[in-house]
Amino acid sequence: MIIKRGMSVLNQLTNKATEKLSPFKTLTTEQEKLVNSITEFAAKHLKNDFPAIYTIYGDAGTGKSVVLSNLFERFQLAARQDPTSPFFKTKNYFLVNHPEILKVYREIAGPIKGLYKKDFTRPTSLINQLDKKQQNIDIAVIDEAHLLLSKADHYNNFYHDNQLVEIIKRAKVVVLVFDQYQVLRMKSLWTSERLEKITHQYPHKEYHLHHQFRMTASDQLIDWFNHFTDQYELAAIPKNSRQNYDFRIYDDAEKMRQAIVKRNDEVGLSRILSTSGYPSTLDGGKHYIKEGKFRLPWDQYNYTVTPWAELPQTINEVGSIYTCQGFDLNYTGIIIGPPISQIPGTKKLQINLDKYTDSEAFKKRDDLTDPQEIKALEERMIMNSLNVLFKRGVYGTYIYAHDPLLRNSLVQLFKDAGLNY
Repeated sequence: MIIKRGMSVLNQLTNKATEKLSPFKTLTTEQEKLVNSITEFAAKHLKNDFPAIYTIYGDAGTGKSVVLSNLFERFQLAARQDPTSPFFKTKNYFLVNHPEILKVYREIAGPIKGLYKKDFTRPTSLINQLDKKQQNIDIAVIDEAHLLLSKADHYNNFYHDNQLVEIIKRAKVVVLVFDQYQVLRMKSLWTSERLEKITHQYPHKEYHLHHQFRMTASDQLIDWFNHFTDQYELAAIPKNSRQNYDFRIYDDAEKMRQAIVKRNDEVGLSRILSTSGYPSTLDGGKHYIKEGKFRLPWDQYNYTVTPWAELPQTINEVGSIYTCQGFDLNYTGIIIGPPISQIPGTKKLQINLDKYTDSEAFKKRDDLTDPQEIKALEERMIMNSLNVLFKRGVYGTYIYAHDPLLRNSLVQLFKDAGLNY
């Protein structure tokens, strides 16, 4: 059993997203050098009359948001408190297109003198605000840039063609973090090529973060997760998968839920998560996921300022990519839903687009007309959604698959690796 610490000795702050994204979090030597590099880049290009862009690439859990949090705090304190700084009196904003993550950043800003809640906003809000006032800004720092809209979205009051393009028009320096494997919707369709077609029009610099900070799993297990979602294929589970990590495969979703509840009682911040693929069967106003004896509702819209995973009652809900993306969880129980199955007689995985129930994900785009390209992108987004779930668990990941063949194969691979609970 790999339980890191009990709740009796666990500092509750370590379970708070505000602590994990705090600008006061100690940076590694690499992160410190990166922040300094971006600072120098920004100071140089603030003097110009044309925009410049710094892009940070990195997989989920590689510390991208920590770097941005520290960087932006430095920008704002210099802007408001240091007359000797090139950033003094600059007008800067931190943008994120994710309401749950935005709540965390605004909560962080509250107690820090010189860092205001209004510094943190959603891209559409800033674009519309600047247009109304006919103003521009100096620096835009963008977290989760793979969630930026790349087409008009009237539902969100965005009437231009691309949020990144519009932000670049209104800022002297843009700093963004990007992960192509976290692109989840057609209205936010991005690839590295699509991104660079925009960013490479301007003076630019790039950096790639590789080290996995979130998960205590072995590199071999991380590679196994990546092979599953990148190659659409099952591979042998590494024999060291339980080295400093609690990795499990379950053939019973209810037993997995009970184990996650136990982890939550012991260390907190442990939740059940699932891919899409469960048709709406409203019961008492809630949308339930059912797998044998397992029965829990999907996550409800969170009207509080507290992130979904930090609400105690959400141990009795199933989290989605929309409530867990960008957040750490101590332990996750992941349900691989109907859209992902195994092709009989092979180790290959099949993507069942007709079983994906996230109706918002695959809205049509005028710039996509090739049916094969559309199909490949939609399949990629389904696997991206699973990749997001796979990369949440700090101390442990438990897996259950809806498809009977895939479930049996995973259980057998777990046994073949000599692993047990």
